[in-house]
Amino acid sequence: TDERTIIMRDIVSNIGVVTAIAPAVLAATTTGAALDLLGFGSAAFVITTGAIAGDGDFTAKVQDSDDGATFADVPADQLQGEFPASLEADDVVKVGYAGFKRHVRLVVTKNSGTSIAASAVLVKGNAAERPVI
Repeated sequence: TDERTIIMRDIVSNIGVVTAIAPAVLAATTTGAALDLLGFGSAAFVITTGAIAGDGDFTAKVQDSDDGATFADVPADQLQGEFPASLEADDVVKVGYAGFKRHVRLVVTKNSGTSIAASAVLVKGNAAERPVI
């Protein structure tokens, strides 16, 4: 392999990845931590799910904030892709954030049922400084 191929295929040095919701069996509405987008020009949430117990019905949404303290739901026109009407078992969902606020967070809402095994990460792209460590 030559150096050009290695550089072209290097995604690791160009993205930041942080936990949005730690892997767990969620039995209640779960609000992720405020995540800072400073230094990045794009972002996407990736949710992975496992088993659903007791006909669990869970939905997801993104919220954003200028100050990391006061959050509001992100309008659909500022998302790339969309969340399903209800999270499915053993699935992967990705939704991009196209808004302009500094902080974002993910909320997984329990609508009914017992629980869902789930986790989520925020992938931050278009880094202002590379390599991303």
